[in-house]
Amino acid sequence: MADKKVIFVAFAIEDERQRDFLKGQSLLTNSPFEYIDMSVKEAYDENWKDRVRTRIRRSDGVIALVSSSSLTSSGQKWEISCAAEENVPLLAIWAYTDDRTKLPGVNTVVWTWPTISGFINRF
Repeated sequence: MADKKVIFVAFAIEDERQRDFLKGQSLLTNSPFEYIDMSVKEAYDENWKDRVRTRIRRSDGVIALVSSSSLTSSGQKWEISCAAEENVPLLAIWAYTDDRTKLPGVNTVVWTWPTISGFINRF
């Protein structure tokens, strides 16, 4: 098996179940990657951006789960811009089949396992 890759998942807290589904999908398919979960389990403190930036820097890539909730998620928007600032590759996928929300400057594609594994296998 190839070395495991570290993937940071950026998502709006309203899409936490989709994040869980992504993790479950990776476990069920014997995926050659792991990801860092920096979901908000506690209120943001003044150091959260420093901690997230460190985790994004250590990641091979960032997967953003995009939905209508992304439009108002300041944390997710910051994580996506941080990935760009740190030159960490980004794959934005739609979190739901019936939601094609567009984020300015973000190319979003359909969530498929071949798309995700192709992104991760580039590293």
